[in-house]
Amino acid sequence: MIEQQRKEDDQACATRRHRAGLAAFLTGLIATLVFFAACPGLPHVIDWGAIFTAVAVGGLSRWGWLAWMRRAARTAENRK
Repeated sequence: MIEQQRKEDDQACATRRHRAGLAAFLTGLIATLVFFAACPGLPHVIDWGAIFTAVAVGGLSRWGWLAWMRRAARTAENRK
């Protein structure tokens, strides 16, 4: 019974982490594309370099967010 509850909690945490990672990636991607499209002084054209940069920034934001969530989860476990 306890193991089943723990397994369900782990699945819920994994789902939450996956959704949060996807949201962080999309936020970084869209923010970078908006920056390249609207920032004064830059050509207002989205080229392959801007797309690759946006994907890289999205990946970094996803990585950072998931690392922060893991650290917060570890801290919460240590407090118990």
